Amino acid sequence: MSGTFVGMPAFPAFPSAAREAVRDTTLRGNLRHATHTIRAKRAKAVAEVSDWAELREAGKRIKDHTLRHLDHHLVRLEESVTAAGGTVHWAADADEANRIVTGLVKETGESEVVKVKSMATQEIELNEALEAAGIRAYETDLAELIVQLGRDRPSHILVPAIHRNRGEIRDVFAREMGGWGRPAPEGLTDAPAELAEAARLHLREKFLRAKVGISGANFLVAETGTLVVVESEGNGRMCLTLPETLISVVGIEKVVPTWRDLEVFLQTLPRSSTAERMNPYTSMWTGTTDADGPRAFHLVLLDNGRTDALADEVGRQALRCIRCSACLNVCPVYERAGGHAYGSVYPGPIGAILSPQLRGTASEIDASLPYASSLCGACYEVCPVAIDLPEVLVHLRERVVEGGEATRSGNKVVLRPAKGHAAERAAMRAARWAFTYPGALRTGQRLASRTRRLHPRTLPGPGRAWSGTRDLPPVPAEPFRDWWQRTRGGNDVKGAAE
Repeated sequence: MSGTFVGMPAFPAFPSAAREAVRDTTLRGNLRHATHTIRAKRAKAVAEVSDWAELREAGKRIKDHTLRHLDHHLVRLEESVTAAGGTVHWAADADEANRIVTGLVKETGESEVVKVKSMATQEIELNEALEAAGIRAYETDLAELIVQLGRDRPSHILVPAIHRNRGEIRDVFAREMGGWGRPAPEGLTDAPAELAEAARLHLREKFLRAKVGISGANFLVAETGTLVVVESEGNGRMCLTLPETLISVVGIEKVVPTWRDLEVFLQTLPRSSTAERMNPYTSMWTGTTDADGPRAFHLVLLDNGRTDALADEVGRQALRCIRCSACLNVCPVYERAGGHAYGSVYPGPIGAILSPQLRGTASEIDASLPYASSLCGACYEVCPVAIDLPEVLVHLRERVVEGGEATRSGNKVVLRPAKGHAAERAAMRAARWAFTYPGALRTGQRLASRTRRLHPRTLPGPGRAWSGTRDLPPVPAEPFRDWWQRTRGGNDVKGAAE
């Protein structure tokens, strides 16, 4: 897995990446300030809604229903988009999606595009594919612009440059803007108004010149073929309306059946993400018209592992995600490690369950992500579509230990053997054998009790990493079975429990 931008190194496993991140005091300070501010505002915005729990449940049910009948809704969506004058393309993976988009841009004869913030295009590394084809992509979201100019990687779903403070942003603008277009004004300070104005001036010439725009979408309405983008700056509206050709790359899970369903998410998404009652800019478009907007519209529907995730009855919850980032802002692990440690465009708790399903668990980073959590449950409590992230994390840990990634074979979900983790799998198999044979378990318990004074306080070898931060539970002087027989007159333990 390469970095999100050209030249970035391969990602290490989460533990080593997180270990480096927590040593960066500036990063931790930036993250602490930003996440605490966002989650406090979100809590206040959500508290204003008396039926929030009902909206949350409605969103969950709409998403679950849609995922169960995804094939039907996608066909309906294609028919609606086509009837409205758009063209639908199907991409099984990142390579196919990049080939489609690159080909469409080349057909226009253009060598540059403007982009709305899009996690799907980051997921497939579209910018790199376009660059290899001689096409330059300009990010127009303010935070994405900061990341691009800084040759950096996004570290947050909502605020990709959350790891940067104002002084760092000023330095990036002053140093890099001239190489991408209009340079930053002389004497630029780190005042937010000045930074925003510098970005506005820099991007304006690109908006007015670009003939091709590329976007994602927050939602796809199958009923009418309408796409929806919610954003806070207005750059999205410029990209969606000014170019002559618009290409939208969207994951297949973003579809909702009807406008009535969309209404639920337009209430929950802004409050959970930006802590606003409604988004400042909610842009919707349906195909093409002769009098307004782009003359050509292309929708690229992206699978890229989503069908495999859909096949997992527990893991498919991740496909409900509406990318609000609420789970990141309350996660104690994300707050300390930051987004880069997750090695994915999807950081935080949602990334820890989504990335291993989209990419599989064969790589070291993806096999480590389900363990990037304390299982405190704060992420589940704030999720506006009630994704039980701790449940999925535990489920994926089981997959890593027992079998690896899940793929569909006919009508069954098959686990492919995973690499590594041999010691853990051996320990689990030994435990299974012991619980299968009560006599062996009883003997082992008595032996452990009689030798308990000889037990070490820390584990040797690889186990030292575990016991170094935990107290080993003391072994009782007498096994429970023996205590029960002694105090209950020999009654069967199993029978008493039943």
